[in-house]
Amino acid sequence: MAQTDALLAELIKRADRLIDALTQAHGGPQLAPPDWDASVAYRYRRYRDGRTALVPVPHVANLSLDDLQEIDDQKEKIKRNTAHFMAGLPANNVLLTGARGTGKSSLIKGCLNTYSAEGLRLIEVDKADLIDLPDLIDAVADRPERFIVYCDDLSFEDGDPAYKALKSILDGTVSAAGANVLIYATSNRRHLLPEYMSENATYTHTSDGEVHPGEGVEEKISLSERFGLWISFYPFSQDEYLVIANQWLLHFGVDPAAVEAARPHALLWALERGSRSGRVAYQFARDYAAAQQAGD
Repeated sequence: MAQTDALLAELIKRADRLIDALTQAHGGPQLAPPDWDASVAYRYRRYRDGRTALVPVPHVANLSLDDLQEIDDQKEKIKRNTAHFMAGLPANNVLLTGARGTGKSSLIKGCLNTYSAEGLRLIEVDKADLIDLPDLIDAVADRPERFIVYCDDLSFEDGDPAYKALKSILDGTVSAAGANVLIYATSNRRHLLPEYMSENATYTHTSDGEVHPGEGVEEKISLSERFGLWISFYPFSQDEYLVIANQWLLHFGVDPAAVEAARPHALLWALERGSRSGRVAYQFARDYAAAQQAGD
């Protein structure tokens, strides 16, 4: 009997140590405030020992909204929403979806540079750290600045705990984001979760011809629907690609008279890359401008 009691006591000790370790890892010290004068952009970082911090970004991408071409409609939507946010008016969380390299992330960075002088700040959060969103929102709740929580290339797998955390924040629950926080996310998936052919079998058809998705499909749609503003991006045509390439060539100092001569080189670059995205146009312009300046 005494041996059993001793074994039970040892198991209780081990359980207590495990609980302490889990508490330290997941409910440890509160997020320490950073130096808010150090930058206009921060990264939320989790260290191996469980500590978390907002790390200032020393060199913020110097992109303006004027630098971004052939996405005027998308630019106007996000600029209008951000302007409302900065004015203290109702504004929406934003999901930017569509083709890769079309300016989704650049548009958010351009907004930051446009409105940072008015007090806009950006906090970049990795998808895996979205479970800490309530703590992050609490940490900035009393700040006079306005914050965009930015998550790039957002997508989830089935059962991902970060999915539920983000859904709760967007849902307007008691832990919802405060008036000085918006969430801007980019994704190549409009519905953020993987979709399978077998799910088509869950759709039902009513007698009048209406189609209704099954519960599993509804769940996958539900998160993206909680973003109040969807901004869609599409692949560029050849002419649009060339306009973007020309703009970046001028940005990097290529003589306007030489820009037209770069046209076949820009088309060949896109052909070799298999894409006419804005990112490819930017990369071409950097390479071409450097070659011109180096005399290659």
